[in-house]
Amino acid sequence: MDVEKFIEPSSTYHMLGSDDPYSYAQNSEYQKQLVVSAEELIFELIDKHLDIEKPSFDPNKIFRIGDFGCSIGPNTFFAVENIIKSVENKYKYKSNIKNPRIPEYHVFFNDHVDNDFNALFRNIPITRKYFPAGVPGSFHGRLFPNATLHFVHCSTALHWLSRIPKEVTETNSSAFNKGRIHYTGAKKEVKEVYSTQYRKDIKSFLSARAQELVPGGLMVLVILGFPGGVLPSESSIGIGFNILGSCLEDMVQMGKITEEEVDSFNLPFYYPSPSELKALIEENGCFNIERIERLSEPMKNEKQNLNILIKVCVSHLRAVIGGLIEEHFGNEIVEELFQLHMKKLHENPMMFDEKYRKEANYFMFLKQKSHL
Repeated sequence: MDVEKFIEPSSTYHMLGSDDPYSYAQNSEYQKQLVVSAEELIFELIDKHLDIEKPSFDPNKIFRIGDFGCSIGPNTFFAVENIIKSVENKYKYKSNIKNPRIPEYHVFFNDHVDNDFNALFRNIPITRKYFPAGVPGSFHGRLFPNATLHFVHCSTALHWLSRIPKEVTETNSSAFNKGRIHYTGAKKEVKEVYSTQYRKDIKSFLSARAQELVPGGLMVLVILGFPGGVLPSESSIGIGFNILGSCLEDMVQMGKITEEEVDSFNLPFYYPSPSELKALIEENGCFNIERIERLSEPMKNEKQNLNILIKVCVSHLRAVIGGLIEEHFGNEIVEELFQLHMKKLHENPMMFDEKYRKEANYFMFLKQKSHL
């Protein structure tokens, strides 16, 4: 057994837990809409690609599902229920047996060890059709024995890196990211080391899942990225990160934090293009790509006034990175930082202009190659 596969990353990133107004559970409508928009695709592709005639999909055996990067709900429950509904449809109506047997389901909810699993299981549906279990640990490495899972789901989680590239915080490095908190708008050396780390992480993720899936196992990924040729710095994401970084610089001037603390803080996000993803999956060689499709943009058509949009944006960002801010700078600045961020967005709301909404979410349906 390779011990390296079980080493945790340098930081255990997690969403804000509990059920309070700042929690991820209360501020993840964007991610929920992506889960909903993927429902029909999952149903269609399970119907087409789930090979229930294979011994590994014997209905007398347990059908095991893993949701990687589950956070604390409720989105993970919606996704799992849709997968089970789709699998049941296949067994009921596509079997050659007159009264087909439906398998029992074991669902594994995975996230980092610091994830609020208590909140997750406190909110788990009473009417569920599966046996739930929590699996703490980084999905960038192995989490299950060989050939354990039949279906893997991972939505809006794979843009998280396992760690910040060390070069961006080293003062003598050509990729030192002084005065910035992300590669958006930074010099090309910063983008390059982020990209290198992402390639390592995706390779690790795919290799681990290929071993954990049964022969012919299926995997759905929903990944946030940018179409080819789009500059992240000219997107709402890039603009938002730059404004947040300026808020941290303001807090340096106010004496709340130090310049060194800001220079050593970088966000662990990388947003790939679909061509990057396709190349990485093909290079890995463990999966057939059955479908790549761009999902409709969540909340795009919602007519909200600017004040509400800004509040939703800041609350969502706080739920996602509030833990990172607290870990690096201490909890004393969290409230003031996000209040300042909200104030600056009111003063400069350009990121909400339609022309800057260039990010995209890509749905990918993969099937493990049967010869593995």
